[in-house]
Parts: sequence; structure tokens; C-alpha cells
Amino acid sequence: MSKIIRIGTRDSELALYQANRVKSELEKLGHKAKIVAVKSTGDLELDKPLYELGITGIFTRTLDIAMLKGDVDIAVHSLKDVPTVLPKGIVQAAVLERGNVKDTLVYKNNEEFLGARDGVIATSSLRRKAQWLNRYPTHRVEDIRGNVNTRLQKLEDSETWHGAIFAAAGIGRLDLRPEEAVNLDWMVPAPGQGAIMVAAREIDEDILAICSEINHEETEICTTIERTFLNKLEGGCTAPIGALAYIKNEQVVFRVVLLSPDGSKKIETDRVVKLGKHQDLAETIAEFVLERGGKYIMEGLHSEDKKTTVYSTKLLTNDQKDRFTSGITVESNDFIKINSNRIAPRFFKNEIENVVFTSKNAVESVITNYAGSELQFKNIYCVGRKTRRFIKNNIGPVAHFEKSATELAHYLADNLDTKEVTYFSGNLRLDDLPTILEKNNIKINEIEAYQTKFDTKKAPDSVESVLFYSPSGIESFLKENKANAIAFCIGDTTAAEAKKHFSDVRVANLPTVESVIDLVNEHYS
Repeated sequence: MSKIIRIGTRDSELALYQANRVKSELEKLGHKAKIVAVKSTGDLELDKPLYELGITGIFTRTLDIAMLKGDVDIAVHSLKDVPTVLPKGIVQAAVLERGNVKDTLVYKNNEEFLGARDGVIATSSLRRKAQWLNRYPTHRVEDIRGNVNTRLQKLEDSETWHGAIFAAAGIGRLDLRPEEAVNLDWMVPAPGQGAIMVAAREIDEDILAICSEINHEETEICTTIERTFLNKLEGGCTAPIGALAYIKNEQVVFRVVLLSPDGSKKIETDRVVKLGKHQDLAETIAEFVLERGGKYIMEGLHSEDKKTTVYSTKLLTNDQKDRFTSGITVESNDFIKINSNRIAPRFFKNEIENVVFTSKNAVESVITNYAGSELQFKNIYCVGRKTRRFIKNNIGPVAHFEKSATELAHYLADNLDTKEVTYFSGNLRLDDLPTILEKNNIKINEIEAYQTKFDTKKAPDSVESVLFYSPSGIESFLKENKANAIAFCIGDTTAAEAKKHFSDVRVANLPTVESVIDLVNEHYS
């Protein structure tokens, strides 16, 4: 064939190395070839949508499209990045002899951190993360992205990472393996790891015939077993699945592992069969793994693709709902109803020197009874920025405010000249503020300004997090629901109540609904 074979590749250093390896193999056999680096799919047009062609792989789709358009004749990939189901019209044309299949730990300084409780490892692979946490459950794994050079530089620059995990083949092919590196013999590699794959169009018979000349049969057998296993488990390249097959003494040895993302659950097995009797090996092992709990692990993985559901115990405005980041769905309802009490005029005949509000509800109840101009309040103290703003707009200036009732009580105990306050409260108020003031010999004239009534609803089982804005909201929620979600709380007082029931409690930086939402966004980002 006199035609120059156009080899499509991504333009990263490792991708170009692999493409040049294929080019060299073809030229050894007398074929002419050239490298075509394909950058983007933005200006490529097809007659059919990508989903109809089955184009899915994040690292392969650009080359798939270029090949189907006829811009390149073949495409070169790292086999571990290739989806197990190829697009329509594209087939695996060859697999080159496999390189180093192992994962490699590149560490800083020394390996002593492996025996420490607080080691920190960097990897973007869910498979590597799960296996590492299974072996070192007290360590922390952080995300690292970029090409090999970038990741090595990030490791060097980091002040907290003890090491990072790389594919041995990748750092070896680029001659970048540092002295401070060790292969992880215990870690099961990704299906197809270490192998270079050539893809071509199914209709290009001449190209397929040429590619068959550089195909390495033993590597093809082993990687086909691994990728068939991956396909049967319905796991993509991001699933925590390891699989390695190799041939020794005319026998096929096959080792697999499936883990939960946090490494707490692991199913592993290995089998040895005679070469030639290996056709059903992948299916047999896949069934074995699924029957022994793998099905539940995979179902859990698939469920993680669904949107996160959070539940607010206060009805949110549209602006507040829009504040949540994409991927989070929110439901909201008022779990408590507020009814203002009628407050007798005798309480307001004379000027009140020190007035305390611990909630906006109390302020609203007071101004429902009387206009702000009728109220003779010398010094007003409150809890929360929004309450302070509401008082300022409807009654007058606030002498001092704090984030919580406890902090306000301590402030009053230390700073009041006249040891007497009038406290407008609700029927379900906490004891913190009155108890602290009484201990400091401050007289409390308490006026019940409003009543809180529970309006409990049953939250969906899919809820992962609940937003709370008051202790009474927590009490109302628990009347119909279990405390098995993350509790995001508006302030310390609410959080203190939540900690009596929930194992995971988070507190917003500011006592506002928006701050609680920001805390949720930060957690799920």
C-alpha cells in the first residue's frame, strides 16, 4: 500500500510518544505514516448525533470523530482510556506489546509516611484511591490532575502531599521516573493499563490488514479478558475496578478487584485456566464478583451519578433555590408555624432600658401589636445580622448584637450597667440566655411574644442533607424523620441541638439562610 497512513493522536507528550511508537512499528514493515495531532471537536460536523454513534470516551471522542470524518486513518490511544463499547463503525485494529502494567508511587523525602496515621496521597483515579484507602484507611487522598509533567511538578510544589500515584508505563515512556519511586505490586491495575491500542474504521480493510501486522497476540488476549470483565460489571474507566491477566507456562492467570469508592468494601479473586480454555473466563469471574456483593457496590456507584438531594426545613425563595450549585436538587417546607401573641399595653407604658430579642419572630410579633414609633426602647440587644437589620428598619438602632444567644448573654453579663432586661421570647425558647443572666444576677422580665407550632412533614428517603434554622425546627423534623443525614445549621445554638441527634453537623459562618446554602455548596463541590 503506497498511501501514507495518517495517525491521529492527542497532542500531549505521552500521546505523541505512543503515536510515534505506532509510526515506528509501521515503518519497520515498510509502510509510510505521518502524525496528525487532533486538538478539538468544536469545528467537526457529523450527519448523526454523537449519542447515535456511541461516542462517549472523554479521552477518545475527538479522535473517533476525526476518524469517522476521514481526517485520519487510524487513532492511537492508551487502552485503559478506551470505552469497552466502541462507536459504530470503529473497531480495535491492533494492540502493541504491553509495557509495565503496574502503578507507581512517587514519594517525597522518604517512605516513612506509609506507617503514619496521617499520610496524604494524590491521585485522580478512583480505582487507585479506593485501593489505597483499603490498605491505609486513615490516610487522606487528594485529587491531582494534568499531564504527567504537570502532576510531577504539583507533587514537588505541594507542602502537604507525601506522594502521588502514576502509571509506571507513562512515567517510564517519558523517561521521567524519579529515584524516589516504587512500584505498587499489591495494587491491581486498570483493565488495559500499559497497553497501546490502535483503532480504525471497520470499512477500511486495507488499513485493518496493515494494523494486524503490528498486533501483539498475547497482549490482545490478556487485555480482551480484562476489558470484557469491565464491560460485564458495567463499569466505566472511573469505576474502582482493577483487572490484570497474563500468560505464564501456557496458562492464563487472571486477578480482579472491585471496591467501594472509600475502600471500605472490597471483593477480589484470581483464577488460573489453561490457554485456549480462557474464552469464558471474564464472564465467569464477573458473575462470581457480582454474586458476592459486587452487585450492591456497582448499584451504589450508579446511584452516585444521581443528583444530590437536600431538604430545607424553611420554605426557600426562588433566589435562594437558585443559589444552589448544579447537581443539587432542593426541597423546602416550613416545619414550624409562628403565631403572634397579643401583648398587653401595660408592658409598654414606660421606657424599657434594656430589650433583648433572640429571633426575628419576636420582633415581628412586637411590631404586629404596636408601631415602632410607639415603642420606648432605650437599648436594644439581639442575635443575628438579619434580626439587627430588621430592628433598625422597623424600631430603631441596635446597641449590640451577637451570633448566638449564649454569646449575647455573656456580653450582657459583662457590660450592663442596669442589671435588668426585658426579654421578648417564644414559647419554645432555649434556657441558655436566661440561665446565664440569672447566674450573673441580672433580672429578666420575660414576655412571650409568639408561639411556635410544629408542622411536620415526611422528607423523601433520598435526602442526604437537611438544612436547619432553629432548635424547634430540628424537633419538628425528627417527629416524622430519622437523623441519618448531614445537618447544616444556621448557628451554634441550632448546631448544639442537632449534635444531640445527628452524627454529622456543619455550622454556617454567618447566621443567614444564604450562608447555610453556601456551606452546602462548599461541601458538595
